[in-house]
Amino acid sequence: MSTTISAPPSDVKPKRGFGSILQTLARPPIGSLIVLIAFCVIFSIVTNTFLAPSNLSLVVQQSVIVGTLAIGETLVILTAGIDLANGSIAVLGTIIAGRLVNDGYDALGCLVLAIVVCTLVGVVSGTLVSRLKLPPFIVTLGLLGIVTAATRLISQGGAFPVTDDLLSWTGNVFTLGTTPVTYGMVIMLGLYALIWYILTQTAWGRQVYAIGNSPSAARLVGIPVGRRILSVYTFAALLYGLGAWLALGRIPNADPNALQTANLDSITAVVIGGTSLFGGRGNIWGTLIGTLIVGVLRNGLTLVGIDPLWQDLVTGVLVIAAVALDQLSRWRRM
Repeated sequence: MSTTISAPPSDVKPKRGFGSILQTLARPPIGSLIVLIAFCVIFSIVTNTFLAPSNLSLVVQQSVIVGTLAIGETLVILTAGIDLANGSIAVLGTIIAGRLVNDGYDALGCLVLAIVVCTLVGVVSGTLVSRLKLPPFIVTLGLLGIVTAATRLISQGGAFPVTDDLLSWTGNVFTLGTTPVTYGMVIMLGLYALIWYILTQTAWGRQVYAIGNSPSAARLVGIPVGRRILSVYTFAALLYGLGAWLALGRIPNADPNALQTANLDSITAVVIGGTSLFGGRGNIWGTLIGTLIVGVLRNGLTLVGIDPLWQDLVTGVLVIAAVALDQLSRWRRM
């Protein structure tokens, strides 16, 4: 006598447990978007000025520098790397451009030179990682010290006021309705759109994800892993150079002591935005949301009157929570 096992009725849906909720929250950029909306709702309730167009514009303006550095950081982390020197590279760019312009040289040439020098630093780090197989953490940690020292030697410990129209142009404001908008904000959003297209619509972008998932598998299918990693670090450093230009518009003073926490802030934005530190998984729009989360959090807590030390504490908790969710998601996929 045979026994048949009937399939469950089609109208019976599987139960969604706590694990499914965690998996949804860990999927970029859904979880980070929920967090951003939640913070906006909370601060709009506890303050009267958070939702003012001028304040929302200020949040984005304050996020422009870190948000641009975070784009390059996202590319590096997608390959399972890390770049601890991005903030110092951007400061180097501001000092080169600021000092040379103050010495009387042409602003456009100085700006181009600054971006080229920043890009060359990326070539160095990319070569050390891709050719010599050195750990990205060690390489970029070493470059952080080297670039910081070089910046202070070039500046001779001094700061340079930015008075040239080209260098400060990214900080110029125009109005969109009643909302003030800077050209730096437009450039940053344009860069996010460009990188989204590159990562999702080009072979280069697909190869970046493949390398992050498994470098050995990428080699087996014919991807030139070394050259792609070199191009990622180079491209990221080019973006840091553009971040230097945005910094000159946002802070009209080329200071060797500026952006001291920009490297950690950009990594925080990338991680909170859902990009996996293990590589191969992430979304550039998630990085933008992560950048805005940090900006909204700091702005909202400042409006409430919370000490900046508590702001750092809450941000640190968010980073740990984001990494924990990513790890839980990886365990569930195994």
